[in-house]
Amino acid sequence: MDFQKWAKNSLENVQEDHMGGVKQSLWPVYRKIIEQVRRVQPAGDNIYDYDWDLLIVVDACRLDLMQEVATDYDYIPEVNTVWSVDSTTALWMQRTFKKRDTSDTTYICSNPFSADYLAKDDFNDLREVWKKAWNTPGTVPPRAITDATIDSMRNKESSRTIAHYLQPHCPFIPKPDLSEGKRKSEFGDQDHRDVWELYRDSVISFDELWEGYRQNLKLVLDDISLLLENVSAEKVVITSDHGNALGRWGIYGHPPRMPHKSLREVPWIETSAKENGDYSPEMTDYEQSQEVDRDDQLAALGYM
Repeated sequence: MDFQKWAKNSLENVQEDHMGGVKQSLWPVYRKIIEQVRRVQPAGDNIYDYDWDLLIVVDACRLDLMQEVATDYDYIPEVNTVWSVDSTTALWMQRTFKKRDTSDTTYICSNPFSADYLAKDDFNDLREVWKKAWNTPGTVPPRAITDATIDSMRNKESSRTIAHYLQPHCPFIPKPDLSEGKRKSEFGDQDHRDVWELYRDSVISFDELWEGYRQNLKLVLDDISLLLENVSAEKVVITSDHGNALGRWGIYGHPPRMPHKSLREVPWIETSAKENGDYSPEMTDYEQSQEVDRDDQLAALGYM
C-alpha cells in the first residue's frame, strides 16, 4: 500500500464525506488485515485435481443459493462443496491455470478477464465468447455459451471442456431494474454501484437482491439443461469460481483474496450428459474479435 497516496486520498475523502470518508479511508487497511487470514487457510481445490470431461462454471454462485434451487433440476442429484482457489474471477483464473497443462482443454469463456490471464496458445481451444456476445444490461447471455459449447463438443476433439457462464453474476438479466447504470451506451453518466453496493447502501432490500440473484441462477441452470441434452460427457461437474458476500465482516460482493466461507466455499455437482441431437446452435465467429471496451465490460460486472 502506498502510504502517501493513501493519506492524500483519505484526507480528501474525509473533507468531502466526513464520517463516510473515514469509513472509506479505513477500508483498505481493514481489507489488508482480513487478507492475512488467507495465509493460514488451505490454498483451495484446483479443478484440475479432479476427474471430469465437461466442467461448467456458473460465475459468482453462492453455495446456499445453489442449494435453494437444486431440487428444481433433475440433473442435480446432490450439491457437494469444494474450497475455491480465490474469491474473484481474475485470481481464480490465474491460480487455476498457472503451471497446469491445459493443452487438452477447450475453454468456452464469457468473462473478459480472460484477456489478462489466459493465453490462447496454452489451450487446445480458447473461445472468448464475450468478445462477440456482450449484450445489455452488460453481460453475456447464457445461450451464447451453450451454443458455443455444443458446437465445440460436436466438432472439435478435446479431452476436457470448460463452459464458463457469466450468470448468476450481476447484472441480473431477469431483473434489469436492479442493473440501471450498467449500460455501455450511457457509461459515465449513471450510478455505477453494482447490486451488492446498492444493498450495502440500503438502496435495495435483501429480498430484492436475493430474488434477482435467484432468478439469474435459474436462468443459467435452465440453459444448462439444454446443454446437457445436446452433448455427450460421462463426467460432468457444475461448480463456481467464487461466491458473494452479503455484509458479514463488512464485506459485500467478491473482493479478491478474501478468506470468507461465503466467498470460497462453492458448489460441486457431479452429473452426466447424453446428446439427443435435436438442437442446432446458432453460431458466431468467436475467433474474430470485434471492437469492445473492456473497461465498460468490467464496469458492468462491478469490477471498476
